[in-house]
Amino acid sequence: MCGIVGFVGKSKEAKKIIESMNNKLIHRGPDDFGTYIDEICALGHRRLAIIDLKTGKQPITDGDYTIVFNGEIYNFLELKEELKKKYTFKTKTDTEVILKGYQEWGTDVLKKLRGMFAIAIWNSKKKELFLARDQWGIKPLYYYQNNGTFMFASEIKALIEHPDFKKEFNGDVLSAYLCFNSVPTEESFFKGVFKLKPGHFLLYKNGEYNIERFFKLEFDETKQDEEELTKKIQDVMVDSVEHHKIADVEVGSFLSSGVDSSYVVSLLKPNKTFTASFDPKYSKYDEIKYAKDLSDKLGIENKSYIITKEEYLKEFPKIMYYMDEPLADPSAIALYFVAKEASKYVKVVTSGEGADELFCGYGDYREEVDHAWYNKIPYPIRHLVSMLFSHYKWQELKGINFLYRKGQKLENYFIGDGKVYTDQEANKVVKLKNQIKTKDITRPYYEEYKDSSNTVKRQVIDFYFWLINDYLTAVDRNTMMFSLEARTPFLDKEVFKVASTMDLEAKVNKETTKVALRKAAKDVVPNTNYKKPKLGFPVPLREWVREDELYNEIKDKFNSKIAEKFFNQKYILKLLDKHKSGNVDCFKKIWTVYTFIIWYEQYFGEEV
Repeated sequence: MCGIVGFVGKSKEAKKIIESMNNKLIHRGPDDFGTYIDEICALGHRRLAIIDLKTGKQPITDGDYTIVFNGEIYNFLELKEELKKKYTFKTKTDTEVILKGYQEWGTDVLKKLRGMFAIAIWNSKKKELFLARDQWGIKPLYYYQNNGTFMFASEIKALIEHPDFKKEFNGDVLSAYLCFNSVPTEESFFKGVFKLKPGHFLLYKNGEYNIERFFKLEFDETKQDEEELTKKIQDVMVDSVEHHKIADVEVGSFLSSGVDSSYVVSLLKPNKTFTASFDPKYSKYDEIKYAKDLSDKLGIENKSYIITKEEYLKEFPKIMYYMDEPLADPSAIALYFVAKEASKYVKVVTSGEGADELFCGYGDYREEVDHAWYNKIPYPIRHLVSMLFSHYKWQELKGINFLYRKGQKLENYFIGDGKVYTDQEANKVVKLKNQIKTKDITRPYYEEYKDSSNTVKRQVIDFYFWLINDYLTAVDRNTMMFSLEARTPFLDKEVFKVASTMDLEAKVNKETTKVALRKAAKDVVPNTNYKKPKLGFPVPLREWVREDELYNEIKDKFNSKIAEKFFNQKYILKLLDKHKSGNVDCFKKIWTVYTFIIWYEQYFGEEV
């Protein structure tokens, strides 16, 4: 796990610039650094040494090709055996395998890689730059072009160091951010800065670039024998965990009370697990109790950490800086503390991200089962009822919201598991014009999967807009902040091959979600964690916002010049007071606006 940077463009100070960009990523790789510089290209690398501790230094140059790489390739030993028939290797690292693979197979090497990656390869002969991001979006990769220079980096803050970077705020995505609680587009809040989409690669040459896709989520829902499917899941999870534990350093694991991390830990059996929770005064659910119980039964040491309100709020601005863009998921901040604790003991941890999207863990996935009785009513009748309650104010009410949703096509209302604002609400909050609408953002995915079931459509939307932009971003930034590598065994090409074939009954039923996964986990998880309902990472912000300390802090920010510039202050202050009174629960809407203001202060505050 590392940080990578680079640019193509002539500069008399290339060495100074690439080193400055590289140093902004020192937290991603404190063990070593390296640069490559020629007449028009400069590459930088910060290394967190995990595999091949002695000879794995980057960049690696082989003839006309030079590579910098962030991630882990879990099948690199198998690929290396294939490539050794033609190539000689100087290191024991997966980086060199990628480089030789690119020389042998070109961009098709990406289809062979099993792992997480952000890759940059420079061909000095062709003057061509190749960038690629893994199909799961585990590793970040940003790019920017201005004044004859094309640049890329693992984090936006490194791009800002280049003199050709013009730091400008992009307000067009503000409304979309409020709806998704993260930026859901290829665009970012920095004008001209784009995310390379997961499963895509980019080729840059002669001032122009072209982007192509190399991976698509493909599903084939098939009715299968229950026992056979359970065995397939068990076998592929054992195989994935075996591959994900390859390292020359100790591998630990994050552990909550849920089935995902419990299953991984029960298979991995690391020496240490790490859990965080909140003061029992606020938390209605004790994650630590269940995590310790599982660890004790497996004979594993569990390190736990109790997060206080004071430190959560104190560290918040710093975390927003490291996130690069605002991320308003409260659990993303909580993850900071468990990562900090884990980094005291290990350099690598496993985590359970991806299981909910691949195996259907969110409560919304049950709608096709729970509401089957209502779906039998002819659609024209359901749609008529829906239109009667189509105003967004009605949709705040649970029963009415049901009547609205069930009389609409999924694409008309579903933008993912954690929607915060509707477009109509965001339009009332945001002052800026020309805002991107959520339907315009999700439409291409609904069109591409128009022949798929509603369950698959939900999986696709949750995968591309919540897993990648929220959960995986939070894991990457919070772990890298402490030079800690996080691995996600559920997000594996072989695991997906099995998960993508499950039918609805294997995904959800009237009693639970992740039906088949829970059956597979039951045989190895030694306590009841395998059957616990989806909880997430419960953060007591609902209560904190009602307490004077945080209420007054948020109120001050809502009355600030930043809030005045971007938001309808009367509206957001009214939301805050409604929540304080206890009449309405709208802390997520409040926190999403507050998060943006805190983030904006870190990067643009002096410009208000």
